[in-house]
Amino acid sequence: MTNHIPAASLAAYTTGDPALDDTAVWTIEVHLENCPDCRAQLAAVAPEPLTALLDDVQVMIDRGVRTGPEPVRRRAWRRLAHRWAMWSLIPWLVTIVAAVLAAFALDRSFPERPSLVLLLAPVAPLAGMASAWSRRTDPGWEITAGTSRAGLELLLRRTAVILAVVLPPLALAGWRLGTTPALWLLPALTFTAATLLLGGRIGVVRAAAVLGGSWFLVVVAPALVTADMPALIEPSSTPGWVVAAVVGAALAIWRVDDHRRNA
Repeated sequence: MTNHIPAASLAAYTTGDPALDDTAVWTIEVHLENCPDCRAQLAAVAPEPLTALLDDVQVMIDRGVRTGPEPVRRRAWRRLAHRWAMWSLIPWLVTIVAAVLAAFALDRSFPERPSLVLLLAPVAPLAGMASAWSRRTDPGWEITAGTSRAGLELLLRRTAVILAVVLPPLALAGWRLGTTPALWLLPALTFTAATLLLGGRIGVVRAAAVLGGSWFLVVVAPALVTADMPALIEPSSTPGWVVAAVVGAALAIWRVDDHRRNA
């Protein structure tokens, strides 16, 4: 086979003759890749079923190229769920709710100590926000981050979902403990707005870690060690939280374009 494939070998190849070993088949296929004459001869001696199969494949490929792939049909509730949340958020939200319930149980068991529910309330939404905008937990992070406007809107929608899940157990725990709603609602909203504001500069995950870590180090840890109620969660601190929540929300809206540049 110095020039062309012998007719007998080509006929054996087209019919799949088991007498041809792997080396002979490989040699024939390598030659066919570089020899248009032998390819033409192969087409001439190919059996009718093989020729018909190749014609059908070509027709299917041409039709697919012209029409394109069929759109994936999803149920309306799945499309709505993907626009507002993602499956990887569920374990984090369950963990947050469980933490609030555990804090409530400890507060009922040890009423003389600082309220863990009030200490946890400001940072309760932050773990969910970090998970909602993390490349490690969101399988579609590259797509949303690459489309700045879509990524921003998705972040805001997921933040709304997180608050809708986290705030009801906080409300129930605060009501059962007899605390004013302002002491858990305003801190939670303030830290959420602060995370959005700072997240536009350094990223939401880092912002949630910085704010949450600072709160635990400066407020929660000393309160647990000294067993004294921090001034930041006393009723007298409510006006300060009102101002912080309003200012934080206003600044987050004013600096919303930061997320488009740093998605």
